[in-house]
Amino acid sequence: MADILSEIGLLTMVGLAATILLAAILRAFTGFGFALAALPILSLVLAPTTAASVIVLLTLTVSLQTIRSYWKDVPIKDMAGMIVTSAIGTLFGTYLLLIFSPDMFRLLIGGTVMLACFLLAKYKPAPHRAGGMFGLGSGLVSGLLNGALAIPGPPVIIYSMAVYDRARVARAFLMGFFLFSAAFAATSYTVEGIIGLKELTLFAVCYPAMLIGNRTGDWLFEKHGDASHRPIAIWALFGIGLSVAAAAIF
Repeated sequence: MADILSEIGLLTMVGLAATILLAAILRAFTGFGFALAALPILSLVLAPTTAASVIVLLTLTVSLQTIRSYWKDVPIKDMAGMIVTSAIGTLFGTYLLLIFSPDMFRLLIGGTVMLACFLLAKYKPAPHRAGGMFGLGSGLVSGLLNGALAIPGPPVIIYSMAVYDRARVARAFLMGFFLFSAAFAATSYTVEGIIGLKELTLFAVCYPAMLIGNRTGDWLFEKHGDASHRPIAIWALFGIGLSVAAAAIF
């Protein structure tokens, strides 16, 4: 463990912990954005598989540890079918790379997400749209993006913003959905031997920052969530779309 930490360096570890802290606050307040905010920074100093493993382990652990705080608000009936179609979509997602180049695909996703943000800002949620073909389709596209580019978030985030008018339900839905996504990824990484001593060590070192960020985000949500959740979530989603599109261009 000491060799792993000395290899990375103290300043780098402090930077990683700060990144995890801020991304955890975003996740706890909005229900999403942790991986998309933290992964690009972690990937600058860690191997992609190591960075992804740390993100997955942190997400899974804090999601399980705090499950009592949000699970009662999860619309389970809406989510069940989406989990199934997401798993199916993930299996076929890699084949999309045969049709589109990764950069073209990212640019298309980024542009679509930013356009969706403008629509979500204008129109109010419609609870009667929950589940059905809209939900199944969102889960399927999420899985396709997960398999093709490892970014499953945007379709289900758009779905939650379009369907759920209560901030607490929208947030809980996303936390529950990404709990399953993290569980699938952690299982796959373990089977493939991707998660090793280095990944577990970095997870252990970064977890306190994840926990502090999660509690801070929870506190902010309880204080300001009802009034601020939707606009902050839409702006965060717009930033994600912009960053995905910028990555494709630059």
